[in-house]
Amino acid sequence: MIALLRTWALLAGGLAGLTLPASPAQAAPPIKHVFIVMLENENAATSFGSSSASPYLARTLPAMGAYVPNYYGTGHVSLDNYVTMVSGQAPNPITQTDCLFYANVVPGVIGPNDQAIGQGCVYPSQVQTIGDQLQVLALPWRGYMESMGANPARESATCGHPALNSQDHTQSATATDQYASRHDPFVYFHSVIDDQVSCDQHVVNLDRLPADLASEQTTPSYSFISPSLCNDGHDATCANGGPGGLKAIDGFLSAWVPRIVASPAFRDGGLLVVTFDESANDNSSCCGEPAGLNTPLAGLGGPGGGKVGAVLVSPYIRGGTVTQTPYNHYSLLRSVEDYFGVAHLGYAAASDLASFGADVFTAPAGDGLPPAPVAGSGPGSGPGCHQLTVGKRRGRLPRGSVLRLVRVVGRARRSHLQLAIGHGATLSLRIDARAGRVVRRTLRLAGCRRYSIALPAGHGRVLLRARVGRASETRTVRY
Repeated sequence: MIALLRTWALLAGGLAGLTLPASPAQAAPPIKHVFIVMLENENAATSFGSSSASPYLARTLPAMGAYVPNYYGTGHVSLDNYVTMVSGQAPNPITQTDCLFYANVVPGVIGPNDQAIGQGCVYPSQVQTIGDQLQVLALPWRGYMESMGANPARESATCGHPALNSQDHTQSATATDQYASRHDPFVYFHSVIDDQVSCDQHVVNLDRLPADLASEQTTPSYSFISPSLCNDGHDATCANGGPGGLKAIDGFLSAWVPRIVASPAFRDGGLLVVTFDESANDNSSCCGEPAGLNTPLAGLGGPGGGKVGAVLVSPYIRGGTVTQTPYNHYSLLRSVEDYFGVAHLGYAAASDLASFGADVFTAPAGDGLPPAPVAGSGPGSGPGCHQLTVGKRRGRLPRGSVLRLVRVVGRARRSHLQLAIGHGATLSLRIDARAGRVVRRTLRLAGCRRYSIALPAGHGRVLLRARVGRASETRTVRY
C-alpha cells in the first residue's frame, strides 16, 4: 500500500501543472428546473441521422429545441460517464469497466482538481455531487430510476445499490427487473448513500415523477432520469422479449417528454437535456478533456467517450437551433452549476471549459416554446368546440369560428393571454409591448384545446391571426 501511495503521489505531482482554476460563470438564462435524460451507447450519426430508428429523438426533439451534434461522452464504458456528469470526477480503471464489484475507491486521497486518487467505484465522502451542492442551498433534487426495486431481492425501490464489498447483480437485466446500478450515478458516492433517509428521499423509482410534475412546488430543481436497460437503448432486445435499442428509446421519449415539457415547472424556466453516455465505437474527445490522475486514457482506446450528440429543449431555446460548438459531460455539469450559482466540481472547473452559451439559448426572452395546452383541456373542451369545414375558402372567417375565446387575465406584470381554439390553426401573434418593443410569434395550435400564453410585462396590444388553409380569423386585444 505504501508503494501504491508513492506511485499515485508521483503521478499526482507530475500532473500538478494541470490544476484548473475556476473561471467566472458566464451569463446564463434564469433556468430553475433541469431535467436530464441519459441514454446508452450510440453514435450521434446513428441516433440523430436521417435513418434513425427513433424519429422522436432525431426529428421531433431537434424541432423543439437545440441539436448539439458535437456533444461528447467523457469515457468508456458506462459508469465513468455517469460519475463525471454529476461530480466532475475523471475515469479510473474500475469505473471504466462498470464496477463489477461494488467497493470503495482506494486509497481515495484527494489530489489536484479535487480528484479522488485510486481505484474503485464508491467515492469517499469528501467527493461531492451536484445533489450535495443543491442540498446545501435547500434546493430539491432527485434521481429517477426506472425499474429500480422491481425485484426487491436484487435492490431496494429507493437508493438501490449492491452491498458494499460485494458483486453487483444488476449488471444484466431480467424479464422482471431491468434496473442497473451503474446507470444510477448517485449511489456511487458516500456523500449520498451514507445518509439512508436522505438517499431514500432523493434516489427513487421513475414512477414518482408524474406526481412530482403536478406543480412547480413539488418538482425538483434538478432531475436525473435514467430509463431501464431496455428503454435507454442499452439492450438491443429487451430481457422481456420486446424491441430495445433506438426503438425502445423512441417509445420512452415520446411518452415522457410531453409530460415534462407540459409541466408547470418546465414552462417557467425549465431545461431538458437528452443525451447518451458514450458512443458505440468512437473514443474521441473535445474541449481539452484531461485523462485524470488514475488512467492514461479516459476512453480506454482513446482520449474520450466519442461523439454522442445531445438535444436541449427550453423556453429559452428556439426550436430548430443547431450549434456546432463542442461540449461534453463536464460542460453539462458546469452549466447546471452556473444555473444554480454553485462552485464547479472537479474538472468542470477547467478554465478553458465552456458552459452552454448563446449558441444554444437562442430565445433569451423565454419565448422559445409553443404554449402548452391547459391541463384537462382535451377534445371537446372549451366553449363551442367543433370541426370547421373550410375547403378552398379564402379570406376572412366568421368571428368565433376558430378563436372561440380570447381574453387577458392577470396583472400588468404577470398577464396571460387565454385562448380557446375551436379548430386546429396556425396562429400568428404580434405583441406591441411597452417602449416600442414588438414581439412576433407563430404557433401551431391543436383544435378543441385551451391555451395560456405569457405576455411581456407592462401594458400593450396583441394582434392575432388564426389561419386555417387560406382563410383566417383576426382579433385585437389590449392588456
